[in-house]
Amino acid sequence: MTALAPAAPALVCRGLRKRYGSVVAVDLLDLEVRVGECFGLLGPNGAGKTTTVEILEGLLQPDEGEVEVLGLRWGTDDGALRQRLGIQLQETQLNEKLAVEEIVRLFRSFYRKGPSVGRVLEMVELESKRRSWVGKLSGGQKQRLAVACALVNDPDLLFLDEPTTGLDPQSRRQLWSLLDGFRARGGTILLTTHYMDEAQALCDRVAIVDRGRVIALGTPRELVASLGAEHVVEFAVDGHAEVSGDALAGLPGVTAARVDGGTIRLRVTEPHVVVPALLAELARQGLKLARFAVHQATLEDVFVAHTGRNLRDE
Repeated sequence: MTALAPAAPALVCRGLRKRYGSVVAVDLLDLEVRVGECFGLLGPNGAGKTTTVEILEGLLQPDEGEVEVLGLRWGTDDGALRQRLGIQLQETQLNEKLAVEEIVRLFRSFYRKGPSVGRVLEMVELESKRRSWVGKLSGGQKQRLAVACALVNDPDLLFLDEPTTGLDPQSRRQLWSLLDGFRARGGTILLTTHYMDEAQALCDRVAIVDRGRVIALGTPRELVASLGAEHVVEFAVDGHAEVSGDALAGLPGVTAARVDGGTIRLRVTEPHVVVPALLAELARQGLKLARFAVHQATLEDVFVAHTGRNLRDE
């Protein structure tokens, strides 16, 4: 039996670089997104995620590097590409005096094919708001409308830039469900986010980006497993006492220790072994806990391990 050739990737970029004056926003970045997957770009604000996505969408010209999207290239296949892409920008400004139905019909008119206006509204659960002015929608409803505008042409590849920023938990979950439905129909998604739970819930693979470079790449499970520990113990002590990270790293079950200001983080394999040993060590030094928590290792911990900083610090 002849083996099937592997499917061409949905998106490839090599050696991507973009400068703004003396600032390098994207620094020789490489990416490959497979057909049918949800691929996440995870990183702090200012990491270069939005600049990267705008280059891939054809909205910006790179200073260096090559981009191929759906087997086509910007500059030669622009019309064909725009018919096959769905794009939701970080901030979508829509006319607030138009009705939801009018906005979707307007965007649908830009494309040769796609579902009906009613079907699009059904997909994003805005049928009951079809005659409401955009200005009367809640934040979550406006985000779903922005995604609706990106789905009107039944795209092969959907770009989403920070789609759930500022949304309440229920609205975020509704949008996640919408994206799961798009994936189930065979669509490919490139998603930027700085929410670790969002990346872990939605993405097949994640590239963690910092200062314009990919610093880690893999499935969320692979990236967390690369820490060599399944849990993180995070604590602080009363007062201004100094705690030696080297001493804590020697405790049983601890694979790494990091002191970050007044916060100490231990990557651990067996919390039930580490916690008693840690409390005993702190008692021996005459130190009292001011804060203490144990959590499963996350993509945030992967970022800290690679950079020494928190995603939230940025």
